[in-house]
Amino acid sequence: MGLKNSMNTKPRKTKIKIRDLNLYYGDFKALNNINMNIYEGEITALIGPSGCGKSTFLKTLNRLNDLIENVKITGSITLDGQEILTNVDVVELRKRVGMVFQKPNPFPMSIYDNVAYGPKIHGVKKKAALDEIVEKSLKSAALWEEVSDRLHKSALGISGGQQQRLCIARTLATEPDIILMDEPTSALDPISNSKIEDLCVKLKQKYTIIMVTHNMQQAGRISDRTAFFLLGDLVEYNTTEKIFSKPEDERTERYITGRFG
Repeated sequence: MGLKNSMNTKPRKTKIKIRDLNLYYGDFKALNNINMNIYEGEITALIGPSGCGKSTFLKTLNRLNDLIENVKITGSITLDGQEILTNVDVVELRKRVGMVFQKPNPFPMSIYDNVAYGPKIHGVKKKAALDEIVEKSLKSAALWEEVSDRLHKSALGISGGQQQRLCIARTLATEPDIILMDEPTSALDPISNSKIEDLCVKLKQKYTIIMVTHNMQQAGRISDRTAFFLLGDLVEYNTTEKIFSKPEDERTERYITGRFG
């Protein structure tokens, strides 16, 4: 499978290290003993059938599961060597680990205020500084040229694809290290989908991206590594090229060839 982005030959720095990670919703075990390293400056795709733990796993990386009742997590997740499951400022963690959701969720305010929202919360008050952050973030999200003449109009008046790029710009505005994406293109048309894929490939020059996707072609096109989840287990994790051309586990092969899931 031809990848847009060939793997860099030099070894990548480990950005996130996950060891013996288990997650329970009450008595139900949703993640079972997950061990993996996520590398800096790469796109890691998480694939697998619905309900197999991909989104749950993604949300452990910025502690969003904390918001759900009766969740119990054991094991270790370190970000740049720092444990994030205990003794960490969750607000600061979510600034470093941004999140883009499945459906575009712009705030019911202007395009400008959507992007400036995070920096304002984190103490940026001067208009000149906010102007600069808004312009830079919208440019990074490949949206500036389309909306620069209507920054103070409602974000709800732009198209779905533009709204999703706005949500990416809003995430970039707080200068994260990592961007989590939970099926960010599943609600979009093919042209918007393609724009966001191209954008992700550009963004990985500066950010580490972890993306849940149901779209096998998308994983093949843009990710460097792919993790296959099934019923809470991490079945296989390797370079995307190997996962798609020579999977080691028969269940991986059956899933990517469409024989189940």
